[in-house]
Amino acid sequence: MKSFMGEDFLLQSEAARRLYFEYAKDMPIFDYHCHLIPKEIADNKREPDITSAWLYGDHYKWRMIRANGMDERQGDSYQKFLNYADTIAHSIGNPIYHWTHLELQRFFGITKPLSPATAREIYDEANAKLKADPELDAFGIFKKFNVYAVGTTDDPIDSLEHHIRVKSRTETKVIPSFRPDKAINIDAAGFAAYIEKLAKASGSTIASAGDVVSALSNRLDWFVANGCLATDHAVSYVPFILAGEEKVNSIFRKTMDGQAASAEEAEAYRTFILSSLAKEYERRGLVMQIHMQASRNNSTRGFEALGPDTGYDAVSDYQVAQKLSRFLDHLDCSGSLPKTIMYSLNPNDYYAIGTLMGDFQRDIPGKLQLGSAWWFCDHIDGMTSQIRTLGNLGMLSRFVGMLTDSRSFLSYPRHEYFRRILCNILGSWMDEGQIPPDFDLVGKMVQDISFNNAKAYFTAR
Repeated sequence: MKSFMGEDFLLQSEAARRLYFEYAKDMPIFDYHCHLIPKEIADNKREPDITSAWLYGDHYKWRMIRANGMDERQGDSYQKFLNYADTIAHSIGNPIYHWTHLELQRFFGITKPLSPATAREIYDEANAKLKADPELDAFGIFKKFNVYAVGTTDDPIDSLEHHIRVKSRTETKVIPSFRPDKAINIDAAGFAAYIEKLAKASGSTIASAGDVVSALSNRLDWFVANGCLATDHAVSYVPFILAGEEKVNSIFRKTMDGQAASAEEAEAYRTFILSSLAKEYERRGLVMQIHMQASRNNSTRGFEALGPDTGYDAVSDYQVAQKLSRFLDHLDCSGSLPKTIMYSLNPNDYYAIGTLMGDFQRDIPGKLQLGSAWWFCDHIDGMTSQIRTLGNLGMLSRFVGMLTDSRSFLSYPRHEYFRRILCNILGSWMDEGQIPPDFDLVGKMVQDISFNNAKAYFTAR
């Protein structure tokens, strides 16, 4: 019997162990998509205690606490931690069980399992290290985990003042990513008010859909001037209803006048803005990231109590292939298809995305990417499925690898988790004679997927 999450965790063969320890383990991290708060990075935040580091703002953990019949808001700092310890003891089989113990090991040197019986000891030991260890402020964590870059998620109206402030404070590159969802979701509450903010931020008058694109393009220039390499879009599915600009302008004016757009009108507007922005991204050499198939804020009671991004989301099941195909072709025909990463929260879409992207690959290695197993899929089975599917349908060796998608500074062991799974898959292929036992060849592939591909993909213009 192996030791609990010991040195060979997830590595089931000598080939897997060699690939991980000799090739993957010490590679830098390019965390190209996360939700760290730029101000907290620039302030070099040090968490006051383990409860704050783990439980404030982490919807993954909140969902599990609720599943355990508890309230994530209940009690003082230690009581919240104790509730989480009880939750973890009941969470075997969930990736959060592994993430929690990897973080205890890598940040605090704590190898014992978390449970109500060990909670007090672990709480005190972790808090003592958080206060005293110079490696456990934001910059220290970046250095400890060899984080080459992090890509934050930023609204177009953001001043980027914290990105500017942090540039000389850490060797890790802190890169803004352009997230214009609020200007695209014409049927969302607060759309008109947001357009007014966008007009002010861009120093322009916005009276048409074309003006929205111009204002966003203006802000995009500011983002690029401050290091932006990528954009990000959260969509239920990629929209595709083509309409002339005059029609789209009438939809925009109607909405700004307080009338609700129909579903078809809203999709026509979203198609116009997203395809117009894609042209701007391609012209600047930016990566367009598209996150699909999240069904958000499903619990009305939960949303009203806590707001968005608090653990009341799920996987959706839209039919995405046809519209995605037409959208990609529309951009490709006009020579304006940017480097694009497509993530789906529903693994049933992997074959559609994995085959569609092959229809539009050209000029750049891995120009179109099947994004890493994301959110509800970033567990052993989900990552294995995504890696194997990409290997079957595309070019796994050009994959840009893992991201944390996290709001926590303690999430970097997730890259280790991914690398161990990757090395185990490739090691098993070696053992089975599916690929040659050429460690120079396969080891380089591991290093490329772990870091090199992402660095080349995001930084090449």
